[in-house]
Amino acid sequence: GIQYWTSRGIAVLDVNYRGSSGYGRAYREALKGQWGLVDVEDCIAGAQFLAQQGRVDGERLLIRGSSAGGYTTLAALTFHRVFRAGASYYGISDLEALARETHKFESHYLESLIGPYPQRQDLYRERSPLHHLEGLNCPIIFFQGLEDAIVPPNQAEKMVAALKAKGIPVAYVPFEGEQHGFRQAANLKRALEAELYFYAQILGFPLPEPLEPVPIANWSPPCPGSAPPRWVS
Repeated sequence: GIQYWTSRGIAVLDVNYRGSSGYGRAYREALKGQWGLVDVEDCIAGAQFLAQQGRVDGERLLIRGSSAGGYTTLAALTFHRVFRAGASYYGISDLEALARETHKFESHYLESLIGPYPQRQDLYRERSPLHHLEGLNCPIIFFQGLEDAIVPPNQAEKMVAALKAKGIPVAYVPFEGEQHGFRQAANLKRALEAELYFYAQILGFPLPEPLEPVPIANWSPPCPGSAPPRWVS
């Protein structure tokens, strides 16, 4: 997956944010009670560091992630003004709904990452992008398996509907027969190509090869020679 991007001229920072394993217990446990905060801070710090070093274009930063990483992506785009656009793969937009609806195996997983539910319902709502759409003003593409029992499709579909209503460019690519994490080769290929197509449209760079278009709501290409528009207020 990383090679797909780097071979097309896009730099990739693969972030092991606080909470990742392999760096000792203290680092792994630093995410406890802080999910949606320190993971986002670390992704932003990494991107800004590379921009300050001149290794990437600070005006064309993107963020992408799947599942928990999709939540980090949506939180970064909702609560901060750093990235121009993003991609959420079966990401979480409503933590409270996830606490109520996810499958039995992970039914209490969020209590260590956020707090006990419903006692700390306030934290679940406070950190849920879906409840703070006034802060979300940049384009996003969503990918979702329609048989996902871990992060149900309504987590993406509510965000897509809200962004459409707000007039923000948004794309939604659902996959029949896919669950939490895509398995079919054709769908894996389609997702990568659709994501690249989306970025090319939003940032205004030429595609390295012809790709099947993906419909983007609230979007019309800028006039030739003009700078791509910004949605970040």
